[in-house]
Amino acid sequence: MKTAKYQTVILFMLILEGLMCTVVAQNKREFRGAWIQCVNGQFLGMSTEKMQSTLIYQLDELQKDGVNAIIFQVRPECDALYRSSMEPWSRFLTGKQGVAPSPYWDPLKWMVEQCHKRGMEIHAWINPYRAKTKTTKELANNHVAIQHPEWVFSYDGQFILNPAIPECRDYICKVVEDIVRGYDIDGLHIDDYFYPYPVAGQKIDDEKQYRANNNGIGNIGDWRRHNVNVFIQQLHKTISEAKPWVKFGVSPFGIYRNKKNSPIGSETNGLQNYDDLYADVLMWVNNGWIDYLVPQLYWEIGHKAADYETLIKWWNTHSSKRPLYIGEDIERTTKIADLKNPSQNQMPAKYKLHKEMRNVQGTVLWYAKAAVDNIGNYGVMLRNVYWKYPALQPAMPFIDDKAPKKVRKMKVINTDDGKVLFWTAPKGKGWKDEAVKYVVYRFAEGEPIDLDNPANIVAVTGYTFYNISKQGKATYVVTALDRMSNESKGKNKKI
Repeated sequence: MKTAKYQTVILFMLILEGLMCTVVAQNKREFRGAWIQCVNGQFLGMSTEKMQSTLIYQLDELQKDGVNAIIFQVRPECDALYRSSMEPWSRFLTGKQGVAPSPYWDPLKWMVEQCHKRGMEIHAWINPYRAKTKTTKELANNHVAIQHPEWVFSYDGQFILNPAIPECRDYICKVVEDIVRGYDIDGLHIDDYFYPYPVAGQKIDDEKQYRANNNGIGNIGDWRRHNVNVFIQQLHKTISEAKPWVKFGVSPFGIYRNKKNSPIGSETNGLQNYDDLYADVLMWVNNGWIDYLVPQLYWEIGHKAADYETLIKWWNTHSSKRPLYIGEDIERTTKIADLKNPSQNQMPAKYKLHKEMRNVQGTVLWYAKAAVDNIGNYGVMLRNVYWKYPALQPAMPFIDDKAPKKVRKMKVINTDDGKVLFWTAPKGKGWKDEAVKYVVYRFAEGEPIDLDNPANIVAVTGYTFYNISKQGKATYVVTALDRMSNESKGKNKKI
């Protein structure tokens, strides 16, 4: 049903945009992520079969849209959408915390397999401090807030693991180590929940800890920031020691500081990471404690308190020491008109800004289902204009910058499914040298070989074969990618 709708919309848009899809340049390397959340209850009441079929449909549509990374929520409130020996099964999966899915399955393990066979990365998304959401009424006996009530404080109907308590930091890091060691994930992702978002009339109950152990810090705000800084540094160390190729990413609130509070702040007037959530994001970037950053720029261009254009330029200027991706709100982008061209929404203007920002290397969509549902034609525009061709992940030379060797023994074999191009993985020792994915390029007869142009990529795959039936005479080039998407030299095969 969606395919027919897409075809109609595509035809209309090509006429309306004057074949816009032929003129939008694309980067060969770009992080194209999408958040799949569970805390909104979208999977509640679903059977195992229904949830799997829903996710398969979403992944297939996102793949067509050009998405190359999924950020999947697996721990919304010190619980688990995976097999955990430390925390209870999530009620956002089964309806009741502590109850295993039936028929049994492990959503994270399943998602790793599904994403990797589509050539996508998967990043496990956790909420480190939140121990209970407002809507959760009952906690399992093995939940951390039941086992260690002294570790949490209550705030606006939530339970929060206290960042001031070292045992809380150690506990979260043990949970993360369990995930990283137990699953073949590509990244570990946390979002914007550090100290709780301020609510009028609510007070954080941590003055006792501050008086008892303030480390000589004379201001409770500075002390809270110190607590979070120590945690971020410890978490990064935990991940890199367990599996050094697993990327650690953070998605903070979109404003670091307002200029009225700091000379380096942005010309904005909203809630602040530094002052209100006690998250010194720039310190983490500048000290290399995180591997990528995704500020949530969910506002529109022209927003009075938090103008999108002001903020993307601010982050581009101040966050250059680690890859910078932009968190995009699909619904708000498509529901608000372009200031300079009221006949269209703000998607073209925002993606134009992305291209103009030297340090912006990708986008993460909030959220996946909105793209799948093609709200405001966003999905159509991705797959036919902005993300028409595949993209490799941005390089992270601070983790590894050595490419694997070339693939070997390329040959074409006639099978029951037609002609298939096969190759053998290159030899490699250790995670830095081993190939985990391959890029297949196709060049028509007489066309020059150009591996820098993503329009020539026909597949990014974890398999060592590619079906070339019904594609005519061509030269194929296959390269190998390692864990950090370093790309080998190409091996050619003329068909």
